[in-house]
Amino acid sequence: MPPDVPELTSHLGYWLRHVSNHVSYAFARKLAARDVTVAEWAVMRVLYDREPTPPSQLADHMALTRGAVSKLADRLISKGLIVKAQNADDGRAHRLKLTKTGMSLVPQLAALADQNETECFAQMPDHDRRALERILKNTVARLGIVTIPVE
Repeated sequence: MPPDVPELTSHLGYWLRHVSNHVSYAFARKLAARDVTVAEWAVMRVLYDREPTPPSQLADHMALTRGAVSKLADRLISKGLIVKAQNADDGRAHRLKLTKTGMSLVPQLAALADQNETECFAQMPDHDRRALERILKNTVARLGIVTIPVE
């Protein structure tokens, strides 16, 4: 007789992934309608509040590889949403910054994030939402997770 094996649904991770996939895919679809990926949105949102930033600093801040940031930057440059600005102190170095189009798009994309959050969690009572957020933030801290989820 084979050993007892728990059902998939007996694991908390199953339920976390179930909800995460739904929330993430719904947001990704909203962004795709604006020709932006979740990873591109994350880069744009980080750059929104910053002075022009060296790609290496952006990679460190987002806990991404420099190669990943380079690929994302190239895609965003091709879409006219960011530019490479010359570093005034070192002509060989460059910094990334949002274009005017990128700057104006970030609040629109943030509104989509808010809309997605409302659609997914509006029925949750405030005290449950605060408790879930506290539990998840504590878990992230306890596990030492530092990356910004982009996929």
